[in-house]
Amino acid sequence: MDKRTTRLFFIDAIRAWAILMMLQGHFIDGLLDPLYRDSSNTVFNVWKYFRGITAPVFFTVSGFIFTYLLIRVPERGWQNPRVKKGIKRGLQLLFIGYLLRLNLWGLFKGEIYSSFYLVDVLHCIGFSILGIITYYVLTAKSKYWLFSFLLLSTTLLLFIFEPKYKTLEYNGLPTWIANYLTKTNGSVFTIIPWFGYTTMGAFLSLVFTRFKEHQNLYTVAIPTFALIGFTLMWYSSDFFALLNEITGLQIFADVVSNNYLFIRLGDVFVVFSIFMLFRKFLTNKTGLRLGQSTLSIYIIHFIILYGSFTGLGLYRFFHHSLNPWMAIIGAITFMVVCSYLALGYENKKVWIKEQLHQIVLLIKVQAERLLIIGFNLLRTLLFRLVQFLGLQRS
Repeated sequence: MDKRTTRLFFIDAIRAWAILMMLQGHFIDGLLDPLYRDSSNTVFNVWKYFRGITAPVFFTVSGFIFTYLLIRVPERGWQNPRVKKGIKRGLQLLFIGYLLRLNLWGLFKGEIYSSFYLVDVLHCIGFSILGIITYYVLTAKSKYWLFSFLLLSTTLLLFIFEPKYKTLEYNGLPTWIANYLTKTNGSVFTIIPWFGYTTMGAFLSLVFTRFKEHQNLYTVAIPTFALIGFTLMWYSSDFFALLNEITGLQIFADVVSNNYLFIRLGDVFVVFSIFMLFRKFLTNKTGLRLGQSTLSIYIIHFIILYGSFTGLGLYRFFHHSLNPWMAIIGAITFMVVCSYLALGYENKKVWIKEQLHQIVLLIKVQAERLLIIGFNLLRTLLFRLVQFLGLQRS
């Protein structure tokens, strides 16, 4: 297999598709007038279904790409340079997640609004990366099968027991911690069960790494992923119903009553199989760069749509007010603008960082000068005060 194939460009293509789906999904969901949310309309139902696929795909791909890069390095455990990079990346995502929810007007008034503590995609992916690193380090001295087992087991346990822990109350925990576990306070995502999609992505990356040099990788992987996907979509509920009949355990009946996690996991497998099938056509440089610029796109979209820092976003002015045609045209424009700005930033990222570094240095120098001037002024004032009080001769 050639070097180009082993780099798995189809993963970047999936990321690009997922981020674009997220852009239009957030735009339409936030701005479309509820009057047009007709569950009997086929077009709306198709859009709604695909909107539901986006997050599971995004979380899975995030776990896949991070772990794929993590295990490519020959060093194991803490000696792996990707571990420290991953910890830095996870903490960076957490920091950006909170930063995007910061309102400057409230900060100027000495207030931090409750929305600042809500948990979103970046928080969950950040913690998921840290979780995967924890598994990796703990199993570094063991064979990879233990790492794989932990990842797969985490997914299954989180998905199966979701009906139990989603009803738990976390009143005894600080709000900012409880927000990672429950949507009661308004969090968009929670670390459980979404960590399960990330660990599944990590598990799949181990499989691809194991067989990436095999000449029949895609010949086997495409139908296998499609089969697993459709099986999860169409038969996972029947399977858990059967388990309930055999074991009498209520947990399996609870899964059947709201089996969205396994069904969406099936969607993820089908999406993977489709992108693998058409991988040879998914080589457009711009599209792949979009897949490599998802963080920049996410940040830009959050600022424009939700008004990070100021609260002055499209959501504030056009919340649930657009008709379908305006929403569609607006969503397309929104995707183009966010993508254009993100790619422009990526092109000039080095220059921008250098300029920011220069600005920081300038501020530091000026601050030091002001401190010196202030210190000298204070010393002079104190000296004169002592003279005035007659405690020292002139």
